[in-house]
Amino acid sequence: SITMNTYLFVYDLMQFCGHSWIFTNMIIRFMSFGKDSLADTFYSIGLVMRLCQLLSVLEILHILIGIDKSHLFPRFLQISERIIVLFVVINSQEEVQGKYIVCILFFLWNLLDVVRYTYNMLARTGIHYLPLTWLNFSLCILLYPLSVLAKAFAICVSLPYFETFGTYSIKLPFPFAFSIYFPYVLKMYLLVLFIGMCFIIQNLFSERKAHLGTGNSKKKRS
Repeated sequence: SITMNTYLFVYDLMQFCGHSWIFTNMIIRFMSFGKDSLADTFYSIGLVMRLCQLLSVLEILHILIGIDKSHLFPRFLQISERIIVLFVVINSQEEVQGKYIVCILFFLWNLLDVVRYTYNMLARTGIHYLPLTWLNFSLCILLYPLSVLAKAFAICVSLPYFETFGTYSIKLPFPFAFSIYFPYVLKMYLLVLFIGMCFIIQNLFSERKAHLGTGNSKKKRS
């Protein structure tokens, strides 16, 4: 319906504005301050980044109620990966926030999202610009594995701090004699991250084939 299409367009526009602001901010700061800008990336853009990622949870709802025809499981995996790494790993450990890996991770996420939300916005209005379609469905195949490696690296960097400070580690008193050592949970999550990556890349290739296979006919119609 027109109402739903308008709502989705507004959602994509909001995400586009947020990610464009972050992306532009990162580039300007790097050009102005060089390497010094990398250490305080999280402090300068972390809030907007967190808002954009929280907002992206709506995309799971869009698929569930049927207004977005994307596959649920790959989308859920991608969104949950970012939420876990951003909120659980980076946000909880101040020492990790100043690391260069955070800057690399944010750069990869925002580059992907600026392209994706631009493509989505134009697609909602019936505009299918072939170079943009090609870029949207090709760039993610190249950058998504890199972002997974960056997420894994961020988790590895955070492990010593989780071990030292005991963040999220739980030890229940007797008679339960039950404890959760959070670094072990993170190490297991690394495995999930790489298994999920294989599944998502497979999905990205099938999406690329579906969209670029009909790219020319779409261009002729628009």
